Amino acid sequence: MSNYKEIVTKTIVGKGRKSFKGEYSLTPENTPNTVLGCWVINHNFDGTNNKNEVNVNGSFDVNVWYSYDHDSKTAVTTRNFTYNELMRLRVKDMDSLNNDNEIIVRSLKQPTVQDVNIKGNDVYLSIEKELGVEIVGESKVKIAIEEDELPWDDIYDEESKDEIKEDYLDE
Repeated sequence: MSNYKEIVTKTIVGKGRKSFKGEYSLTPENTPNTVLGCWVINHNFDGTNNKNEVNVNGSFDVNVWYSYDHDSKTAVTTRNFTYNELMRLRVKDMDSLNNDNEIIVRSLKQPTVQDVNIKGNDVYLSIEKELGVEIVGESKVKIAIEEDELPWDDIYDEESKDEIKEDYLDE
């Protein structure tokens, strides 16, 4: 006959990933003629739980290298953008959801510029990113316990008493 014990452990109760595409614009100090380069850095984010939805708040910096004054000079302009994305997750165990759940957000694809256009004095950017979210909660697992556990084996040293020098202090 066996008994059961319950183990309380941390488990992933909800998980999902989603791609986002956003349109952003910035106005450099000088009227741009050509965009020479564009990159996204300093991506930071965190998530907050709202039942089976997670609000991801984040920010990133966009640097645009451009030419101006009839392509005779160059400059770099930087702007910080913030975002708020809502992710609805499939939850495996709705009973495990509460406000104490741990939210893990990962950037599965860092924000990257997919397209850039100049219209007048403004630079328009199309930026894509992919986020993954996990909700960690507590779950119970039942395991069977055997009643007749095997006894401990006695362990004996293999050394014999003949090898011990009784006059080791005289040496």
